[in-house]
Amino acid sequence: MDVIFDILKYALPSVFLLILAYMMLSNFMENEEKRRHYFLKKETQKTSIPARLAAYERLALFLERITPSQLIVRVSSKNLNVRQYQGLLVKTIRSEYEHNVSQQIYISDRAWKYIVTSKSAIVSIINQLAGELDPESPGIELGKKVINHFMEMDAEPSRKALAYLKSELSREL
Repeated sequence: MDVIFDILKYALPSVFLLILAYMMLSNFMENEEKRRHYFLKKETQKTSIPARLAAYERLALFLERITPSQLIVRVSSKNLNVRQYQGLLVKTIRSEYEHNVSQQIYISDRAWKYIVTSKSAIVSIINQLAGELDPESPGIELGKKVINHFMEMDAEPSRKALAYLKSELSREL
């Protein structure tokens, strides 16, 4: 019995020290892992923030470029009839969209939905207004009708999307 007691007398403090060392070491390793993760995240943000800002800039430019008043001024209706001009306007919007579609990975899903909805609404309104005109009349008639229609709107779809992009960006910075 004395032998067991002597063994426990020396083994118990060793076991206690072993458990204490294990707990301290695991706590240290956990803190080290958190520190490494923090620095990795910080380093990643150094490269991702400029890319995200560039995406917001490109999408803001996209929204400005498809704003009907800007679009009509930029895309000439010279020598085109309504049908041809409608096709050219829609093609220009889709081309701009396809050029910027990769930017969706840098913004939230909700912001991207605003972008897509804005583009779709503008295309839909252009198509609707073109349908109200004689397809063979001069394209400038469609340009005037589109500008007048969007001037009467409370808020253009592209302006709503741009406002959302700005608010999202200000929340993130």
